[in-house]
Amino acid sequence: MRGTPEERFWAKVDKTDGCWLWTASVHPAGYGYFSRGTRVEGPVYAHVFSWELVNGPVPEGKEVDHRKTCPKWCVNPEHLRAITHKQNMENRAGPNRNSTSGIRGVHFCKRDKKWRAQIEHHGKTIYGGSFDTAEEAAEARIALEQKYFTHSD
Repeated sequence: MRGTPEERFWAKVDKTDGCWLWTASVHPAGYGYFSRGTRVEGPVYAHVFSWELVNGPVPEGKEVDHRKTCPKWCVNPEHLRAITHKQNMENRAGPNRNSTSGIRGVHFCKRDKKWRAQIEHHGKTIYGGSFDTAEEAAEARIALEQKYFTHSD
């Protein structure tokens, strides 16, 4: 017999002092991927399965999110939380694909020859100012996150 889903799952986890790393298949999105064993239940992200083992089903309207300090293949339930989609988007790490600065929420304004900081909050763009350096704009971006975002690590 192959064992229970829980036994099969934990056999694929490398528990360290910090993150518990998924060692099996990875979804194209970069997250660990686990098959519960039946077609009815279907596959699930490994971090979601881990969270559910400890906490039960993900609450309606919530998603399981990693803290920014964890890789996508961490399955340590202490590093995961159930949050809204908006909070999950706020907690994304790194810049957008079209970033010219390499810093999320910081771009160069050619007209002003300044770096600008901004965030998206409830569908609106909130500007944090214009700066001489990308680093100053990044600091302003962090200040905006801390003011407006509910899960800003």
